[in-house]
Formats: sequence, C-alpha cells, structure tokens
Amino acid sequence: MESKLISLSTLDDFPTDTIGQDILRYIGLPEVLGPEKDTLLYFMGKSIARKFNFEKMEDIIYFFYKLRWGNLELIKEKKSTLNFHLMSDDVVHRMKSSLETDFRLEAGVIAETIFQVTGRPCECVETTNERLLRVEFTVHYLD
Repeated sequence: MESKLISLSTLDDFPTDTIGQDILRYIGLPEVLGPEKDTLLYFMGKSIARKFNFEKMEDIIYFFYKLRWGNLELIKEKKSTLNFHLMSDDVVHRMKSSLETDFRLEAGVIAETIFQVTGRPCECVETTNERLLRVEFTVHYLD
C-alpha cells in the first residue's frame, strides 16, 4: 500500500532543535508500531522512566524540561487522582502540526514516575485541550 507523501513544509511545524526527534516520533514510530502504537508508546514511556531514579515530584518536572517535552505542572492533588498540565512553545508546535501527534509516551512516563515517587500503583490518561493549547494528564491511583 502506498502512503501519501508529506510536504517538506511540514518540517516548519516543529522547532529546529527537536525536529529529528519529532519526525522519528510522529512518522517513524507509528509506521513501525502499527495499530498498537498507543499502547506500545505508553509502555515504552513506563520502561524509559524505569531507567531513571525519581525521588520527588520536582524530578519529574525536571525530566520533562530536560527532554524538551514541555513545562509540566501539578495542578490538583486529590486522594485518588493527580492532575497535571503540560504547556510550552514546543507543545504548541506539536499540537498545531499537520501530523498526527500524541502524548502517550509522556503519559507512560508520568504513570511510572508517580509510582516511583509515591509507591502507589497508578495509570495515566491524557487529553489535549486544543483551545488552550495544552495537554492535561490525569493520574488515577489503583489502590
């Protein structure tokens, strides 16, 4: 099956210093991972997080900053959930791109890092707020 070619102008949708990562992430990986892409990216994020030592909430925020994934902020903390917002110019570029973008990898990283920091098993779901150009992550504790 022949796929539709992507215009070179699509490269302008992403910041120059992250374009390589973005092309691999939004063109290469989906092709390789196929229909299980969302699940596999989530578990890839959890696996990546297991390679690092996260001791406190600030470590998670620092990790996102260093990877240029955006500015992660804990917005609300309840007994059974945590709510985060992810915003930055890089997030805006990704959301406005003509490519299909997602934040499953980040959700997996958040789920695993929260488990490391709190010791509580959890899962994380993400929603994109197109109007406010931010990603909202909700961590649900499973205990």
